[in-house]
Amino acid sequence: MEVKKDSLKAWILAARPKTLSGAAVPVMIGLALAWSDSHDYEGDVFSWPAAILCLLFAFIMQIDANFVNDFIDFARGTDDRATRLGPERACAQGWVSPDSMKHAIAATTCLACLVGLPLVFFGGLEMIFVGALCVLFCFLYTTHLSYMGLGDVLVLVFFGLVPVCITYYIQLHTIPLYTVVTSLACGLVIDALLLVNNFRDRDTDRNAGKITLVVRIGPRPTLALYLGIGITACLLGLVLGFRGYWLAFLLPLIYLVFHFFTYLKMKTIWEGRDLNRCLGETARNILFYGLLLSLGLILHSFITFV
Repeated sequence: MEVKKDSLKAWILAARPKTLSGAAVPVMIGLALAWSDSHDYEGDVFSWPAAILCLLFAFIMQIDANFVNDFIDFARGTDDRATRLGPERACAQGWVSPDSMKHAIAATTCLACLVGLPLVFFGGLEMIFVGALCVLFCFLYTTHLSYMGLGDVLVLVFFGLVPVCITYYIQLHTIPLYTVVTSLACGLVIDALLLVNNFRDRDTDRNAGKITLVVRIGPRPTLALYLGIGITACLLGLVLGFRGYWLAFLLPLIYLVFHFFTYLKMKTIWEGRDLNRCLGETARNILFYGLLLSLGLILHSFITFV
């Protein structure tokens, strides 16, 4: 691929736009839950400016994390052009200079803080603590925690619990149990993306001393885990059904069909660059899950209150 150094195209590729669905889905689910529950309150309690700020913060933090990952892996020599199986990376390919990437990391980190700061007016001073944790673990993930096999835990926390629950809290100033359970289901669905990535890179990660969950448990248990987390996420949706949001439980079952076929494809391909197709399909499946769950919540609200 011909990419001019430090060009707009280079920066778009470095931002990894396909990963932004993983940032959008948890916030989307948190907003759909809050919007549906806001009908139980008197007056107009749902804030659209806060909703937009939550989405923007999630997008910018995801881009920031991608820049950090690109730079750190290049500096450590993890992204080897000859052995890399995943999508090409900006620093390793020479599309973006390391110095430019360092400046971009500083800029996106500051921008995320500026965008997130007004959320204090909607969610209280505790939002500063939440934002600081997001920034801290954005760096710790690539520098330390992913090498210790803790990446999957961080996905559950920062692509499940934190974005779904905090987005809900900013709107309604409470976090009910069914929101926590739904956030865990969301985290599991998004963790499927990390599992595919690490399944593909299991040999190179082992050689680089990166002890991911896949390296620890092996490829066959990983495939079973991949299938299992999709099933578990959908079963956790029963908590919404018991609350009366049956469409929010039933519609995501469509996602499970796509998830199953991606699992079969992983099982057939097994190794190599062709697994990048499964990575793309998993990202698509995550978006389907988020859209179907959110649609179920919104349709329930229209059927009940309109």
